[in-house]
Amino acid sequence: MATIEVGHIFKLGRKYTEALGISVLGPDGGRVVPITGSYGTGVERALAAIVETHHDDKGIVWPVSVAPFEVAVVVLGGGDAEAAVTAESLYRRLRDERIDVLLDDRDERPGVKFRDAGLVGIPYRVTVGARGLAGGTVEVTTRATGETRAVPVAEAAEHVRKLLTAAV
Repeated sequence: MATIEVGHIFKLGRKYTEALGISVLGPDGGRVVPITGSYGTGVERALAAIVETHHDDKGIVWPVSVAPFEVAVVVLGGGDAEAAVTAESLYRRLRDERIDVLLDDRDERPGVKFRDAGLVGIPYRVTVGARGLAGGTVEVTTRATGETRAVPVAEAAEHVRKLLTAAV
């Protein structure tokens, strides 16, 4: 079994209280120089602990409650105007619902975009492309399980919201 140090305690003794002339009243009412210590935690340690316990061979798998982004909207086919407009609209709807969302509209191949979203560990990916739009759908992929589901465009924002609510 492995462990992760997320904090530490240092016993400082009386070094600083004596140097600063600090004293308190003891149980008998007399002055006493207290023994001090410090407890340290940090954002870096907390993040490292989360990553250490929530990852797979593709990268980080952020829990929704601490994910830097909850959803990535990925546009396929850089020159496809319908995909770009649909993705931008979905992105805005999710933002309006106060969902932390990232729009990946880079001019990259689908595999690169999917790999990057997986590596970063964004809990849900919504893929908007010509193939899905021809059938009136987008794909919603859950990072933790890899499960992908075709969802009607008009229901995509609500579907994602329900996934996020269930995950918290």
